[in-house]
Amino acid sequence: MGPTNVVQRSAEAGCQCPLESELKAVLQQRIMVLDGGMGTMIQQHQLEEEDFRGEEFKEHPLPLKGNNDLLSITQPDIVLQIHKDYLLAGADFIETNTFSSTSVAQADYGLEHMAYRLNRESAELARRAADDVAKQTGCKRYVAGAVGPTNKTLSVSPSVERPDFRNITFDELVEAYSEQVRGLLDGGADLLLVETIFDTANAKAALFAIDLLFEKSYERKPIFISGTIVDRSGRTLSGQTGEAFVVSVSHMKPLCIGLNCALGATEMRPFIEAIGKSTTAFIICYPNAGLPNTFGGYDETPEVTSSNLKEFATDGLVNIVGGCCGTTPAHIRAISEAVKHCQPRVPAADIYQDYMLLSGLEPFRIGPYTNFVNIGERCNVAGSRKFAKLIMEGNYEEALSIAKAQVEMGAQVLDINMDEGMLEGPAAMARFCKLIASEPDICRVPLCIDSSNFSVIESGLKCCQGKCIVNSISLKEGEEEFLHRATTVKRYGAAVVVMAFDEEGQAADAERKVEICTRAYELLVCKVGFDPNDIIFDPNILTIGTGMEEHNDYAIYYIRATKVIKETLPRARVSGGLSNLSFSFRGMEAIREAMHGAFLYHAIKDGMDMGIVNAGNLPVYDDIDKELLLLCENLIWNRDTEATEKLLVYAQNNVKGAKKVVQTDEWREGSVEDRLEYALIKGIDKYVLEDVAECRAQVELYTRPLHIIEGPLMNGMKVVGDLFGAGKMFLPQVIKSARVMKKAVGYLIPFMEKEREEMMALSGSTEELDPYQGTIVLATVKGDVHDIGKNIVGVVLGCNNFRVIDLGVMVPCDRILREAVAQKADIIGLSGLITPSLDEMIYIAKEMERLGIKTPLLIGGATTSKTHTAVKIAPRYTSPAIHVLDASRSVVVCSQLLDEAMREEYFEDLKVEYEDIRQEHYDSLKNRRYLSLSQARNKALHIDWLSLPRPVRPQFQGTRVFECYNLNSLLDFIDWKPFFDVWQLRGKYPNRGYPKIFNDKTVGAEAGRVFDDAQRLLNQMIDSGSLKGRGLVGFWRAQSDGDDIHVYKDDVAVHKDTEPISTFHGLRQQLEKDSSNSEPYLCVSDFVAPADSGVTDYIGMFAVGVFGAEELSQQFQAQGDDYSSIMVKALADRLAEAFAEELHARVRKELWGYSTDEALQASDLHRIRYQGIRPAAGYPSQPDHTEKSTMWSLAGIQEKTGILLTESLAMMPAASVSGLYFSNPKASYFAVGKITKEQVEDYAGRKEMCVEEVERWLGPILGYDSEA
Repeated sequence: MGPTNVVQRSAEAGCQCPLESELKAVLQQRIMVLDGGMGTMIQQHQLEEEDFRGEEFKEHPLPLKGNNDLLSITQPDIVLQIHKDYLLAGADFIETNTFSSTSVAQADYGLEHMAYRLNRESAELARRAADDVAKQTGCKRYVAGAVGPTNKTLSVSPSVERPDFRNITFDELVEAYSEQVRGLLDGGADLLLVETIFDTANAKAALFAIDLLFEKSYERKPIFISGTIVDRSGRTLSGQTGEAFVVSVSHMKPLCIGLNCALGATEMRPFIEAIGKSTTAFIICYPNAGLPNTFGGYDETPEVTSSNLKEFATDGLVNIVGGCCGTTPAHIRAISEAVKHCQPRVPAADIYQDYMLLSGLEPFRIGPYTNFVNIGERCNVAGSRKFAKLIMEGNYEEALSIAKAQVEMGAQVLDINMDEGMLEGPAAMARFCKLIASEPDICRVPLCIDSSNFSVIESGLKCCQGKCIVNSISLKEGEEEFLHRATTVKRYGAAVVVMAFDEEGQAADAERKVEICTRAYELLVCKVGFDPNDIIFDPNILTIGTGMEEHNDYAIYYIRATKVIKETLPRARVSGGLSNLSFSFRGMEAIREAMHGAFLYHAIKDGMDMGIVNAGNLPVYDDIDKELLLLCENLIWNRDTEATEKLLVYAQNNVKGAKKVVQTDEWREGSVEDRLEYALIKGIDKYVLEDVAECRAQVELYTRPLHIIEGPLMNGMKVVGDLFGAGKMFLPQVIKSARVMKKAVGYLIPFMEKEREEMMALSGSTEELDPYQGTIVLATVKGDVHDIGKNIVGVVLGCNNFRVIDLGVMVPCDRILREAVAQKADIIGLSGLITPSLDEMIYIAKEMERLGIKTPLLIGGATTSKTHTAVKIAPRYTSPAIHVLDASRSVVVCSQLLDEAMREEYFEDLKVEYEDIRQEHYDSLKNRRYLSLSQARNKALHIDWLSLPRPVRPQFQGTRVFECYNLNSLLDFIDWKPFFDVWQLRGKYPNRGYPKIFNDKTVGAEAGRVFDDAQRLLNQMIDSGSLKGRGLVGFWRAQSDGDDIHVYKDDVAVHKDTEPISTFHGLRQQLEKDSSNSEPYLCVSDFVAPADSGVTDYIGMFAVGVFGAEELSQQFQAQGDDYSSIMVKALADRLAEAFAEELHARVRKELWGYSTDEALQASDLHRIRYQGIRPAAGYPSQPDHTEKSTMWSLAGIQEKTGILLTESLAMMPAASVSGLYFSNPKASYFAVGKITKEQVEDYAGRKEMCVEEVERWLGPILGYDSEA
């Protein structure tokens, strides 16, 4: 097996560039300034054709006017003076006059042979100007060798009829750029600026040429890279977003990256911000002097441009600023003065350090908590007969439809393979990749260039502007060839798949797989300088079920190897070609798909990150027929020697059952209008389609489909709304009603669409009537996966005739706002359950204010409150920002916001109310006093450890995993009160809580019905195996050290210098307590014996999850059954909590065994009448969610259970619970409460985090304003 640690070389090792170090030092101290537009200044000289020609080119056959670069030869004094004017205006850098000095661009003038000389002489001129002004001013100046984009593009066809045609090749561009860069470097350029990048593929060719020259001929120089966003869409001309552009070029480790040209500073701001959040490089920004006027000129004054860029600087967005088109020395002088005293942007040191970054038109980030990545397999001539046939026939356009279908069905990366003996592989790969580039719906995802022929791989890479995956290289041809290919892949800026082959052949068993992958990892990281995040290992998924005994363990070997690779080769990923596994069963697709689903289920748990799969045909593990699943797993785990034969028999005998017929009821005898109203109120959807069809047939009453919605359907919904508003209907009934309404409208939509098309064809009008009361966009914010409450709000609003657009979970700010604008939303609703969501909500409100959006903002979710909304969100947004307690309130709030007569008065009342809340909050802060941290520690819980019974040693140390927990054993542990809270069914005293709620006059009957539905669905899900319980417990030696708890391996004797394997950090109460109160100021570390106490102590940990709820919920939602969809999630949450409760009881009585005689009822457990506690990270006793990362790392929770953490440290599946176990009899739950900056700074130091990041995570408990 491989080593547990592999020494990593810095990604920048080997690039010793003194000037880069020098520039870094300056950029950390101040904002530097680039010059302005060379063309702008040349135009002011009003030069004519003879001026451009000079004496040397007097007889040149082609016109030369407009060839500004040629002036470095024919009018050097003019160019020299322009350089000096910019330098004297305050520029630190001047660009060489070489924007078009490639042979490609000069070919328009017939001067391609002059390219090298143009660059060298232009660089010499700039060098002379910089040195003269440096000598004059005593301030060092720098020459940036300008490398322009050329007038050709690798990603866009110049021919509408031939989308795969290009008028230049990658190799031709590399040759042209090499010539240009040689001239620039020979002429004395200090650095290279690859600029105005409208096509990232062109830029990659330039960077490829530069890297080759640095490797072979020239000392390395700093590299600046500047892209061009062509309009407010935020994309380059070739379609990439700014973030994707950064990913595509970051392999060259540029000192600076940013944007120039096309836009003015105001329009450029959001895109500069986005780039800054995506890179560790310094940021350069040199916009145009505003947008061009109708005559192509620029009117923005130096004062305006400098003011805009000063705002950039003040907001910490930039490190280098300058000007592009339309800017002059006056602009640069104003910019230089404006930013002189501004602090430079501080680049993030560790952005995405654990992420694999890929890109198509958009970035794709694969991080520690990313779910399994589907690499679509159908665009493979060796794996898809249909695709191969189309390619062999030359029908590439039709083959594109297969690629598009793969993306639509969930492929996040698209695998392209042209390895077919009768194909010219390189040409076929290039043509198909070029065609993909013409289809934005396909090329938005990254490509996986797949071939066993490296020339085919290079052919594909040369056609892709994004960051691809290369599949694959291996050691089978020896180290030298391996290193050469790896270096080439790195130069193209791609990630790489390494197959488990070496000189001895393919690795079959687990040990050989790990051995080869470890060797390859060391070579890639230490010799090539590969970022470990860009390494993917394929330990070879080999075929099982072949009838040959030696193949029976192949699946096991892959899974074992995957686990070791993920544990021992940091940041590397693991992939595999799934179809190989089931090759023995080709032609039996049901069997193959089941095998793939079962295999992935287990392989993913042990670390498989991605796989080449048919994205549309992967079954959910829990949906696989149980008999078939058992047969597949017996084959995968080699548990049955007859597994193959049994699978074949199953395939022949398997049949599906039939549906049952249900009788009609008496209400069916009424009019169609009465029947529809009854169906809506009762939530009966069985007959709604035939009833709506009957209405359609009554053309004299309902001349248009819309009239059916406005008439009987809306009448029924009004009754539902009235009953709900009056408290005579409850959420479960409303959700059923919504399902009926949705089904009815869904039936009518095609007829409405057809009618609209006909009317538009007749009249030419595009005006449409909107039947909705208003449009509401709902989203669970970025980083959060909880959506039960949001779904209920959506259903209730939908029932009240609002058009609801639910964007789902983990939705970033830009998408929420983009969709709100696109959908013309009247209201935006944000939901979140975990505390980091609050910060995202604040950010969204600030962005809405900055962008001038006026749409009312609703804030909801378990972590939100009216006080937080009033204090933290509302002041940052001048339009309404309103906290909504529950679904029923949302209807009232939305109605008032959209009622012209009531809106203003409602908003004014709201502002007064929120101002009172804010004032009360700030008054309470002034009155609260805090102990200093040392005072609080002195008043900690002091336990006489020697007088207490010694802590009980757990029955085992390390972790124990529960793969498939008996969910029936959890039923008695369910706490039903929160379940009824989900449905907003709350009994009044004395009928609060379960089971008393059933006696409540108002909600009792409905609570009983919902409870009965829950019991039926719960039993059905458990019996069918739709839900699975998986969890983990672990115990370790532990000792406290102040507010920290050190964890040690096994039963090691702990001394002062004993190194812990992990540390949990605690927070201590600081809010001053009543003087008459002698309660201690608690921290969780108080419950663990200190190292110097002489007492050996322990700590426990758990993580449990209920899997399958999300998939089942989506199935119900797809069927239009919102009621069951929400019910599934609510029950899964209850099961997860019950799982934690039952497991804790087992821990106390058996697994840790410190309370073996415990005999408590479930109600006692819910009231915490037991010894010990199980506090969760992010909750009152330890409010810091980042402690979960320590838990996940220590216990290997993700690998062992499949429970993931999002970037905001929410758990997935959402029905998951985790925490620590403390056994001390004095351990109790408590709330840390508000804390001071002193403790935050101390805590940040202990955790080795920056204070700002800690403040972000601990925002809700800060006893001060972190933004003051």
